Amino acid sequence: MSGGTPLSALTASEIASSVGTGTLRAKEVLEASLARIETLNPAVNAFTDVTAQRALAEAEEVDAAVAKGAELPLAGVPFAVKNLFDIEGVVTRAGSKINRENAPAVADATLVSKLRSAGAVLVGGLNMGEYAYDFTGENFHDGNCVNPHDLGRMSGGSSSGSGAAVAAGMVPLTLGSDTNGSIRVPSSFCGLFGLKPTYGRLSRHGTYPFVGSLDHLGPMARSAKDLALVFDTLQGPDPFDPAQAERESLATLTEIEKGTDGLRIAVAGGYFRQKAEPEAFAAVDKVAQALGVTAEIDIPEAARARASAYVITVAEGASLHLERIIKRPWDYDPDTRDRFLSGTMVPAVWVQQAQRFRSWFRDKMRRVFEDVDVILTPATPFSALPSGTKTITLDGETMPARPNIGLFTQPISFIGLPVVAVPVWLEGASLPIGVQVIAPAWREDLALRVAAELERAGVCKAPVAALDAPIT
Repeated sequence: MSGGTPLSALTASEIASSVGTGTLRAKEVLEASLARIETLNPAVNAFTDVTAQRALAEAEEVDAAVAKGAELPLAGVPFAVKNLFDIEGVVTRAGSKINRENAPAVADATLVSKLRSAGAVLVGGLNMGEYAYDFTGENFHDGNCVNPHDLGRMSGGSSSGSGAAVAAGMVPLTLGSDTNGSIRVPSSFCGLFGLKPTYGRLSRHGTYPFVGSLDHLGPMARSAKDLALVFDTLQGPDPFDPAQAERESLATLTEIEKGTDGLRIAVAGGYFRQKAEPEAFAAVDKVAQALGVTAEIDIPEAARARASAYVITVAEGASLHLERIIKRPWDYDPDTRDRFLSGTMVPAVWVQQAQRFRSWFRDKMRRVFEDVDVILTPATPFSALPSGTKTITLDGETMPARPNIGLFTQPISFIGLPVVAVPVWLEGASLPIGVQVIAPAWREDLALRVAAELERAGVCKAPVAALDAPIT
């Protein structure tokens, strides 16, 4: 306990401050985290690998370093990573059956190493959609990861364990990946703050790819301050990632106190006000009202952007998996396999046209951001669906559930814009739903400023789910 607050309810920033000042010990925090994982994971199924012995050794190292006067920005913060991140000594399974036959990783992924260098303590790998091709959190091989706020509902994916572990209070911080919405969807369903940085901002070295031209990595946490603290830690060049952009690091932790004064913020209309349940629009309206936003702006050809993102996703994803699908088709989740197979039949001219449109859309969005600094849209068309849901009906149209969870996220990641997903609890609602706070390329600080202001105003919050577990 810390000042009467359960350790599971502390944010990463609060833990780091307490460990750094000696109020808490890293080992004490870790032991509480491991105990909660042991109690809750059988029901939630967020973790696939728990690295307890390694974590205990790391926690002791942090306590020793703090005792000697070391200043560590993430001192003693337990964290876990989607199991497509390399963890030394652990097989990088990427949610698959086939990959678990590989040898264990010989080194940590770059972002894992950065967090550890800042004093964070790694406790394991997290469940995910197979090969990151999923929005539900349902895994054919490792079992479904469910929503801690309602165990009968989806956690969202593909960073399912990353969302569920934080929402359940097992750890205050996780890393996930986002190709078409895989950080923002579980953030919306599980009620978290999640950051998808600008494409190319953070190193992807030591992670299993899905779609090279769309893959992003980023953090999920229970406060905007935690996102900023972690984002600042994760930045910096990595010679082992040729796709990483040569950009100077952007300090965001010091920026989030500035509030939203002077920012031009607008709500996206058109495409982003269609095909969703009323709660999705109500969440955006609640955020806009709290910020005093009345302006609406159009994002041109967003539907075509989503369609083009789909074409690129299936084509690039299929090219990576073609040999394995031919040799071992029955070792895939049938749904994943069939989506990859469809990608092998996409005509090259379609992919070429999608890439041309991508350039056009990126240019159009640059022009949109000449008039605004931040854009608000729903993160998902609805709150978490019941597990196993196959179809949904929106605006009178019945459609497959799984792909359409990403209706609002895909047009944004298509051109790599930075987004913070913020959690909204509508009056009387038993489940959260997310709003996207979208900024221009390389301006994560603007999205984080808005998220922090919404949190201070009490409009957005990320409470730990009320699960049956001992208070530790």
